[in-house]
Amino acid sequence: MGESITIETLDKSGSFSAYCAMPDQPPKAAIVVIQEIFGVNEGIRRKCDKLASDGYLAIAPDLFWRLEPDVELDPDVESEFKRALDLMGKFNQDAGVRDIEATIKKARAMVNGGKVGAVGYCLGGRLAFMTAARTDVDATVGYYGVGIDNLLREKNAIGHPLMLHIPTEDGFVDKETQAKMHEGLDDHPQVTLYDYPGEDHGFATEMGKRRSEQSAQLADQRTAEFFAKNLG
Repeated sequence: MGESITIETLDKSGSFSAYCAMPDQPPKAAIVVIQEIFGVNEGIRRKCDKLASDGYLAIAPDLFWRLEPDVELDPDVESEFKRALDLMGKFNQDAGVRDIEATIKKARAMVNGGKVGAVGYCLGGRLAFMTAARTDVDATVGYYGVGIDNLLREKNAIGHPLMLHIPTEDGFVDKETQAKMHEGLDDHPQVTLYDYPGEDHGFATEMGKRRSEQSAQLADQRTAEFFAKNLG
């Protein structure tokens, strides 16, 4: 269902690969899938394939290409988890958002100027918030984004719908940070927050030890309804 495509950076100084999944029928819209700290691995490709089966063109850009192109890591392997944390520490998030913007432009052209959404996980959840604030994306979803309290100064730039999924027992996002997110965003006309009591970071991953089936299905159903409403 999927293949690798190449996307040029906004400033034309380089290019990077992306996994692209096409639906069987002409796509109703496009969705950019924003990776975790583990690269465009099998789990992210599965996210794309599922979106394609729902009728969307789905593209997951390799955001770590400046550090290590085509890296794929397994969060259930301790050494690979540590490597992912090291890559995240070196990653330029502002440059990453510009690469996401380049992907949005590519996706919009591939659906003949139609609507483009974005969904991100973990690091991608944080980048999803930044994407909602800094690009012309039509609708955005972030799963267990980290450090969003430090981005609230950008919230007034969010002009299109944004949904955030927040596990209450996130080992990377403490209760104080969660409270700041609600305090800063609950009254925003474009933003919807959902809490998942008892769930930890990564609960909606497609595979591996972190997945929590019932909550993953609930969050993904909410995401599907959100995109159907805002990208239709």
